[in-house]
Amino acid sequence: MSDKQHSIIGAGVPRIDGPDKLAGRANYAADNLPADMAYGYGVFSTIAKGKVARIKVDEAKRMPGVIDIFHHGHFPSLYRTPSSFAQGNKVEETRLPFEDERVYYEGQFVALVVADSFENARAAARHVEVEYASESAVANLAQGLDDNGTQAGSGNHSRGDASGAFEDAAASIDVTYHTPVETHNPMEMHASVAYWDAQGNLTIYDASQGVVVERNALSKIFAIAPERITVHAPYIGSGFGSKLWTWPHAVATAAVAREVGRPVQLVVPRQQMFTTTGHRPETRQRMRLATDANGRLVSLRHESINTTSFTDQYVETCGSVTKSLYSCPNLTVSHATTQVNRGTPTSMRAPGAAPGLFALESAIDEMALAAGVDPVQFRLDNYAERDESQDLDFSSNHIVEATNRAAETFGWADRNPRIGSMREGREIIGYGMAACNWEALKRPCDARVSLRADGTAFASCATQDIGTGTYTIVAQAVSDVTGIPIDRITVKLGDSSYPDGPISGGSWATATTLPAIAGAARNALDEMKRYATGDNGVFAGASSDELDVVDGGLRNAGGKQASFAEVLDAARYGSADGEAHTEAADSQYSYRSFGAHFVEVRWDPGISHLRVSRVVSAIDVGRVINETTARNQVEGAVVMGIGMGLFEATEYDERNGRPVNNDYAEYVVPVHADQPEIDVILLDYPDLAFNEYGARGIGEIGITGLAAAIGNAVHHATGKRIRELPITLDKLMDDVPQAQSA
Repeated sequence: MSDKQHSIIGAGVPRIDGPDKLAGRANYAADNLPADMAYGYGVFSTIAKGKVARIKVDEAKRMPGVIDIFHHGHFPSLYRTPSSFAQGNKVEETRLPFEDERVYYEGQFVALVVADSFENARAAARHVEVEYASESAVANLAQGLDDNGTQAGSGNHSRGDASGAFEDAAASIDVTYHTPVETHNPMEMHASVAYWDAQGNLTIYDASQGVVVERNALSKIFAIAPERITVHAPYIGSGFGSKLWTWPHAVATAAVAREVGRPVQLVVPRQQMFTTTGHRPETRQRMRLATDANGRLVSLRHESINTTSFTDQYVETCGSVTKSLYSCPNLTVSHATTQVNRGTPTSMRAPGAAPGLFALESAIDEMALAAGVDPVQFRLDNYAERDESQDLDFSSNHIVEATNRAAETFGWADRNPRIGSMREGREIIGYGMAACNWEALKRPCDARVSLRADGTAFASCATQDIGTGTYTIVAQAVSDVTGIPIDRITVKLGDSSYPDGPISGGSWATATTLPAIAGAARNALDEMKRYATGDNGVFAGASSDELDVVDGGLRNAGGKQASFAEVLDAARYGSADGEAHTEAADSQYSYRSFGAHFVEVRWDPGISHLRVSRVVSAIDVGRVINETTARNQVEGAVVMGIGMGLFEATEYDERNGRPVNNDYAEYVVPVHADQPEIDVILLDYPDLAFNEYGARGIGEIGITGLAAAIGNAVHHATGKRIRELPITLDKLMDDVPQAQSA
């Protein structure tokens, strides 16, 4: 293969889906408008716990355009899905919509109006009268612990004697960290458009990060064969995890579409995206660390509790990184949950690791200070060389280089360790850092590639592009194998009728999809070579092994060359096609991605202004497939980490469990004015033990550790150790700190 073909991998190729998005040709879920479509609008609970005592719909039914109103007393009988990840039919809220009169959280669907227009449906929904038998709600984690205690969680790990080693250690800390509920708030609203044909087949356009899993879940819920359901999600306006699994609105949309006999669209309002489509749960994490006299970790205990709903057990595995990032012979990781009256939590960008690394990397900083060691050096001294939790070597691990390169680029050597000692004008400057880490995952995948008679290529897989550039890297893989230019490759994704592909989450879409695409392209080339060497072929009588693939065509040893179009024309075929199936990663190694964040904050105590002014992140995620989209993923994750560290928290009234800032006006996220200078260093070491491209995922890792790096920088600037996110100004407004020894 030519150097030109090889150069396509790693190049910063512009997104091939960009023109359609810019021109408005890219249809998102709510953009699909089948003929005779009706509109749904929800009626949502105004209590967090209790029962629907009575529901009055007569007045609403008389309003203009109303077709029907559904609720627990008027809704078709459906079946629950086993919600099995292994079976590929997972949902997050297993309770069916309108299953009974019980209310488990504020904002729960209690009725659904279907009308001939969105406006008429919304107007009628406001005239549905619901009377409740309200009960005292469990509003937060503290109340959950008091009322319900805890339930054991999964993902636990123990080795050695952490308790005994802690007692005998030279230095130790025992601290507790808290993280609040965070809500995903993707730009695109959750939306579904569903219709049934005369043969009882369901088509649904849904804002879904997993069309195959949704198809399988709906198959269980409606008790029909998966082949009779098609789920479309060609374009998604991000999801951050909230669109991984099917939520009640999608099930309700499909059910009422069948009942009313026409297509139905349902868009979830922004306020209810805080209640009925998941969130990152609240956590409480106790960290107990101890070192010997040389500053080496001898004991590490990470015990976390997260909130979950009364209908489903969701475990935020905060210790998923703790058990393997640092070398420690005596370690305990445990997870537990407590039930509260909120909707079921779900994965949010870097689930488990994002809140877990806030606690771990803040505690590591505290431990370094207690041991009298520079925070960077402490990490370098204690990073694990192999995964001690699994007794496996890492497939590839360059965290030491990542830390050193980021430290040098950032200028860590210029840091004065004395608290409050670095100043510029009115601002106090703080330097902080943290490691970042995420598991590398690869799932089974199918793909199809067709090399066509017009000289183009077509590739398809059911995986989704959630805005991260999957369309483009699939085209890059096809071009890499075939030599066909990117602009002559069509990629189709996000349709459950395509070959089965993975969910777009967990940073596994790239590592999973590319090997299957490349395999399908190679199989298509094998068929092309058979055509070329057949009786009517351009290279009739030659052996396929004698032909090389060069620039979108074939060439023999004598230098004769023919394009794919010429080969197909000679054989009178319209295409050469290939399919491939690839399996999940083996268990020979521990597969993870690594990195380090360095953060500069500036605190002006005179006007109580805190800002992140500079971030340097060095990331080791294997081979970089597209330099532009990879860098963009890290930069976006860094900004999201700033939101986690300084701004984001969904707040609930402790008296009744109702969310009080469930809108974009009061749920604070970073804006352009909050963007710091961001320098991303991509190490680009192919992890060929993981897959043939050596690529690991990059979407999650950038947010992990960032909030801790901010907190550590804030401590350096102010002397205040903030252990409860977000780091809001009220936690810092105090006397101007005097420079003091660390």
